[in-house]
Order: sequence, then C-alpha cells, then structure tokens
Amino acid sequence: MTTDAMTAAVYHGVGDVRLESRPRPRPAAGEVLVRVRAAGVCGSDAAEYLHAPTLIRGDGRRAAEPVTLGHEFAGDIVEAGPGVDPARVGELVVCGAGISCGDCAMCRRGRTNLCAGYHTIGFHRDGGLAGYVTAPAGICVAVGDRGLGPDTAALGQPMAVAVHARRRGGAGPGNVALVVGVGGIGAFLTYACVAAGVRVWAADVAGTRLDLARALGAEQVIDVRTTAPAAALADAGLRADVVFEVTGTAGGLDTAAAATPPGGRLVLVGIQHGTPAVPAARWTLQEVDVLGTVAHVCADDLPAALDVLAARPTWADIAPTVHPLGMLVREGLTPAAPGAARPTKVLFDPAAVEARPAEHRRTPAAATRTGGAP
Repeated sequence: MTTDAMTAAVYHGVGDVRLESRPRPRPAAGEVLVRVRAAGVCGSDAAEYLHAPTLIRGDGRRAAEPVTLGHEFAGDIVEAGPGVDPARVGELVVCGAGISCGDCAMCRRGRTNLCAGYHTIGFHRDGGLAGYVTAPAGICVAVGDRGLGPDTAALGQPMAVAVHARRRGGAGPGNVALVVGVGGIGAFLTYACVAAGVRVWAADVAGTRLDLARALGAEQVIDVRTTAPAAALADAGLRADVVFEVTGTAGGLDTAAAATPPGGRLVLVGIQHGTPAVPAARWTLQEVDVLGTVAHVCADDLPAALDVLAARPTWADIAPTVHPLGMLVREGLTPAAPGAARPTKVLFDPAAVEARPAEHRRTPAAATRTGGAP
C-alpha cells in the first residue's frame, strides 16, 4: 500500500462488505479532508448489510455503486479544500454526515434535515469507516474547548439525533418523559432528556438496558414484560408530557400509544415498517400530538450534542471498546442487527491493528488540535 492509499470498509451488497485499498481522497471546494480517529456503526448500517440496500441505492441485493460505510465519525482535519479557511487544519472535528443544499424551502426555514436534496455521508457517498474521508467543512464541527477526545466525539452524531428528537418533543425542565426502547438512540435520548432537566421514565424488555437507563439518570425504569408503562405512571400519580417510541416495532408503538395521555405528545423516533394499526380516533378525540423526527439539524443539534457529551465524565458504559476495521463485520455489523445482543455502541479505529479500550477521559482543550501532518 502506498502512502497515498488507505483501507476502507466498502459496501457491495447484502452480506458483502470488503476491506479494500483505495486512493486517499482529495477535498473539493468547500470541503475538508479528515483523518478518521474513531467511527461508529448503528442499526442502519447493519440493516443495509443484513437485509437490503435501502438508504444506499441498489436493486435490493447489490449496491448500484460500491460505497464506503460510516456516518458516525470524528477525526483531524489534515487538508482544507478551496474556499475553506486553512486555519481549520489541525482541528479535531465530528461530522454531522447529513448534507443539505442550503437553498430549498426547508433549508431556508432552518430544517436542513428535510432538505429536498438531503443525502448522507456513508450511504450516498463514501463515509468514515476508512483512513480518510472528505466532507463539507460546514458540517464538521470542531470539538473546541469541550476537552473531548476522538472516541467520545465519535458519539456526537447519534447524540445529535437524540437531541433533535428531544427538541421535537418539546421535552424540557420538569416535564415527565417516557422513553420506550433504550437501545442505541434510546440510551442517548435518555441522557439528553436528563441533561435538559426532564424526569425520564425508561421502558424496555432487557434488564441490562434498564440498568443502563438508571446509570444515565432515569428516574424510574419499567420492564414491559411484566408492567405496562401506562399503568406504572398512573400508579405513581404521573402522566407523561411526552412519550418517545424508539424501538420501531409494532409492540413498542402499542406500548407508547397506550401511555400517551390526552393532550400529550407522542414522538416517533423508531422507523415503523409496514402499516401498523394505530388508535387514530383516540388521538383525534384526545388531541394527542403525534410527531415524527428524523436525523438532526447540524447547525443546532450537533454543537448541543457535544455539550451534552461533555457533561458526563465517561461514556465507557455506552462505547467500551474500539476495534480495528478488520473486525467490522463480526463486532459491528452483525451484532448491531436489531434484536441481537450487543454493546450500545461499537467504535472502530482505521489505524488500529488490535482492539483497545475506548478513551473517554476529558482532555485539555489544547489537545483538540493536532497539527496538519497526514
């Protein structure tokens, strides 16, 4: 491999992700080149690998064009493309991944996640499960003086999704929120709500996830195998101001809908498949607000997500280990499948040759600039 080459995890189709040697990319106008220090995988990556190219363009089995995975990543800017301030070289940044045009009707309203031309690094163009990746400079947010290292910063994109969901639901100080499903985004959402002063009740079927919810600050946890959240809240003399459905399952939606009181807000975070039965008549008669939420608004939610991450001393219980790219399928894509036993978040370091403990200790602000040498 030459010095201008890198290793990348390239998606070709269902069950087919290959480690390949690829040329190091060059940033176009308005872009930066990021040397990836840590990258995460999520259920969306696993779904593409196990089931069908859905976000990635394809024919149901194969990608229309092979693409490097990875939409959750952090690293150092090592080159600035034309039009980008060269002083940004050396910054440790986290990338928002979603790319918007900035000019359509929704972008002009500040809702860039609903851009008419919205597309995502790691699905629609080469992503961060590689040694290097290019990205628009505007969606690469400097870690700045928060003192986060790259392993923690790599959690910024999924935390931004959680921050956006909390904002969509209007969950604020003193509100009672029920989070149904404490998997990846559900765990981040639990903490994002707690950090905003929300009283969080968390519901799941897995004891380990409920334990994690407690560690993240949930006021109460509910095992839905034995207790209906609606009944548990009522027994405590509480009503949920907002209910977040994060599982994307029919059962989770039923549970969340039943726990949403008259005048409450139900936020659909998990993506439902098929056409689930919903109590639409009750929602109408009881004026239940039913809201969707997708991705995040980079300019608002990603900096806020970094602040939320910096508020907690460690994230080792969420992302304990960083693996080399060679372990991507075994430790990332397969365990990240819905319903599989897995850590909440698995990280990868393209430069690593063996697994290492994730480093979530806060670092001095000066350590967030590394210099520009590739």
